[in-house]
Amino acid sequence: MQELNLPKFEAKIREVKGKQQIFDIIRKKYVALTPEEWVRQHFIHFMICLGYPASLMAIETLVIVNSLRQRADIVLYNRRGEPALIVECKAPSVTISGETLNQAARYNIPLKVKYVILTNGLTHFCVELNGSEPRLLKEFPSYEEINTAD
Repeated sequence: MQELNLPKFEAKIREVKGKQQIFDIIRKKYVALTPEEWVRQHFIHFMICLGYPASLMAIETLVIVNSLRQRADIVLYNRRGEPALIVECKAPSVTISGETLNQAARYNIPLKVKYVILTNGLTHFCVELNGSEPRLLKEFPSYEEINTAD
């Protein structure tokens, strides 16, 4: 797999019937190792390094938008159990674009989070959704900031 612009971690990888799998510490199981999953697993570990509690993360959270069943890659919850941050992961070969933000924004219709992170493992953006205009942040919010957000 491609080296990413994220801290390295001790990935547990195995092969089953000729296909590689990676262990997801949040779902506590092995999942298919795709380029997007490689990014997601790196980003989960990076979030933990940032102080985001693993126990308050959910992976591939079901989101229903206009009767369509979709899945948000990573949802981080605040201490009140409310969704607070969405992470949309793409494969390294996929450019982060306005369409990526639009996809995450659709997930946010029912979730109503304040922060959205977009990453392909090489480039990362954090957008604050506070008011009518999204605001690009220079750094990721701390977990304390997430908990004090309205």
